[in-house]
Amino acid sequence: MNILLIEDNLLIIKGLTYTFSKTNYKLIIKENIEDAKNYLTNNSVSLIILDITLPDGNGFNFYKKIIKELNIPTIFLTANDNEDQIVEALNLGAEDYITKPFSSKELLARINRILFRNTQKSLIKVKDISFDLDKMVVYKNGTTLELTSLELKLLNLLFLNLNKVVTRNIILDKIWEWTGNYVDDHTITVYFNRLREKLATDIIITIKGMGYRIDGQ
Repeated sequence: MNILLIEDNLLIIKGLTYTFSKTNYKLIIKENIEDAKNYLTNNSVSLIILDITLPDGNGFNFYKKIIKELNIPTIFLTANDNEDQIVEALNLGAEDYITKPFSSKELLARINRILFRNTQKSLIKVKDISFDLDKMVVYKNGTTLELTSLELKLLNLLFLNLNKVVTRNIILDKIWEWTGNYVDDHTITVYFNRLREKLATDIIITIKGMGYRIDGQ
C-alpha cells in the first residue's frame, strides 16, 4: 500500500522514511501542497499523513478542496494540541490527528488501525497471502489454499489481531470454544506447524513463551 506524507520538516521526513522502510508500506513524500496535488492527479494512495502548516498553504484547506472529494483516509499532523483545531480536523472528516513531536510507532499503529478497519470487508494482504475475512477464503498469489476449518479459524484469529501477539492461552480457549475439545500446548505447536507448511510462507511469527503474531501492512 502507498502512504502519502505531505510534510516539509526534514527531521520528520527522515524519521518516517526509516520507520516505513521496515514495513510493507511504500512512503511517498511531498513537501508542499502543489506537488501533492499534482501527484494525486495521476496516482492513488491508501492513506495520507497531512501537515497542517505547509510552505504554500494550509493543510485544512487542501483537505477540504481536494482530499475530501477523493475520499482518502487522512491523519493530520499538528504542532499543538489546540482543541478547536483538533475538533475542526475531525469535523472535516479526518480519520485521526497526531500532535508533534510524536512517536513513529504510535503513528504506525494508528495507520494500521485505520487501514485494517477500512479493509475489513475486503482482502487483507500480508506478503503473498491474502485473507478474505468475509468469505473466509485464503489465497496465495491469487490461488485458493485448501485449509481445514480449524486452520482457517486460527489464521483468522491472527489476522483479526494484526500486529498483536495472540497468546497460547487465548488460542487454547478458542479451540475449546470452536471444537469442544481440550488440546495441550504441544498440539497448538503441531497445528501452527501444519498451517505454516500449507501457507509456505513466513508471515506467522512465533513469540517464544507467549504465542503467535502476524505483522501487517
